[in-house]
Amino acid sequence: MNAHEIDYRILGNEMQYVEIELDPGESVVAEAGSMMMMDQNIQMETIFGDGSSDNKGFMGKLLGAGKRLLTGESLFMTVFTNQSRGGKEQVSFAAPYPGKIIPMDLSMLGGRLICQKDSFLCAAKGVSVGIAFQRKLGAGFFGGEGFIMQKIEGDGLAFVHAGGSICERVLRPGEVIRVDTGCLVAMTQDVDYDIEMVKGVKTALFGGEGLFFATLRGPGRVWIQSLPFSRLADRMAAASRPGGRKEEGSILGGLGNLLDGDGR
Repeated sequence: MNAHEIDYRILGNEMQYVEIELDPGESVVAEAGSMMMMDQNIQMETIFGDGSSDNKGFMGKLLGAGKRLLTGESLFMTVFTNQSRGGKEQVSFAAPYPGKIIPMDLSMLGGRLICQKDSFLCAAKGVSVGIAFQRKLGAGFFGGEGFIMQKIEGDGLAFVHAGGSICERVLRPGEVIRVDTGCLVAMTQDVDYDIEMVKGVKTALFGGEGLFFATLRGPGRVWIQSLPFSRLADRMAAASRPGGRKEEGSILGGLGNLLDGDGR
């Protein structure tokens, strides 16, 4: 099934949203709870499965829903369709936390994109959202996302959300970069992904960067985020605890709490 062709624009800076313009009969599928606003002739329908096709039958839809459940997503998605007779209608979807929305034209990316869980925001109807198992045990156990990542397939537009600022790298054949496991947002299917342990006992224990990092080998394209939501949540949780102030790389963190009154 060919995906619907949709027009869009991304608005905002730190807290972005994507405004999608639909012709009559066109549809967009989105994660439940991501809708921000919509015009009066947009019909909203909750569906079972990933929304890639209406002709899968019950078992096909059940399989699609099961794949979404394995990635920690809801069994259901929401389809927004322009039901007007002749005019364009708009529906907007908001990012769940500060960061950027990345438009991905799957027809220009080989028809498949591998991305971290929870990064998918919305897509043209006809795009499939499934799972991608990591083939290597190291990547599965220590990759920060387990064995399972999201797989977005089709020939239409999909929108992925990531935290902070976004760096896109085009890797040459054999070119390798090492990335914090939580900072990896997405990669094309031809990128080789593995997990490598930090070398050196002191670096591993006291470096503050964790024991493992992701090794990405080209050719292919990768997208990297500067502020993973897990890191943001950890910092907020640490700051909310009594005496939870953390000064990176400084032994004076406790003294700083006393001097500025945070140690009360």
